Amino acid sequence: MLNVGIIGYGTIGQDVAQAILQGNAGQVQLKAILVRDERKYPDTSSHGYVMTANEEVFFRQGLDVVVESAGHEAVKHYGEKALDNRADLILVSVGALADEPLHLKILEKARQTGRKVMVPSAAIGGLDRIAAGSVGPMDEVTLVTRKPPKAWLGTVIEQQVNLAELTEPFCAFDGVARDSARLFPESVNVSAALSLAGVGFDRTKVKVFVDPHISHNTHEIEAKGKFGQIHLQIRNTPSAGNPKTGYIVAMSVIKTLRDLTSPFVIGI
Repeated sequence: MLNVGIIGYGTIGQDVAQAILQGNAGQVQLKAILVRDERKYPDTSSHGYVMTANEEVFFRQGLDVVVESAGHEAVKHYGEKALDNRADLILVSVGALADEPLHLKILEKARQTGRKVMVPSAAIGGLDRIAAGSVGPMDEVTLVTRKPPKAWLGTVIEQQVNLAELTEPFCAFDGVARDSARLFPESVNVSAALSLAGVGFDRTKVKVFVDPHISHNTHEIEAKGKFGQIHLQIRNTPSAGNPKTGYIVAMSVIKTLRDLTSPFVIGI
């Protein structure tokens, strides 16, 4: 039985915690959740885990695995600490690794501690094939992300266009993954995961659209290389609690937790 801690208790953190408590995440048990203000939540000690805003208390719970679901700043602040405390790290906010110095520091810390940093497929599929294809020469990888206007509320796109009055698709970004991950940290973590699996942040081409004609978050992936060619389109149902992300993200983390204790694993 592995002890799990969760950093962040937003939509994804709540869904993952519930799955663990209901026994739907494999042979794991919830030991701690790190939040900004524990006073907002009831005492959970009777349920076998602690809800705390104190990182020292969090890391004292004998954690084997830490799930990060709190954003890029959480990766910067807690990523290395999780590894230092002998826990494997599951990253949801993988876009933080577009910061090359941070990426290298976390990678080196994982080597030093003998722990693993895991990136779930989350909002996209095909990472297993992209990663396999990158073993041989890979020519190009492109990602086109389309989301409805409500998914972009509170982002820099509001400075470019009036979301409420948009009647046609609007291209808000056309560039490389390193920049898209930085500009849209909550919405385009997929570009970071795709980059890490394939040709890197500076060679992965990304387009981002606000599309008033769709209700699902859509990602189109194309990749070419010695392995052949991939064309993949994904339509995710937005999470009820946070339209910037899809419900599949939490499901992907739950699947990753299951795999850690399963004798039979598919899709790696």
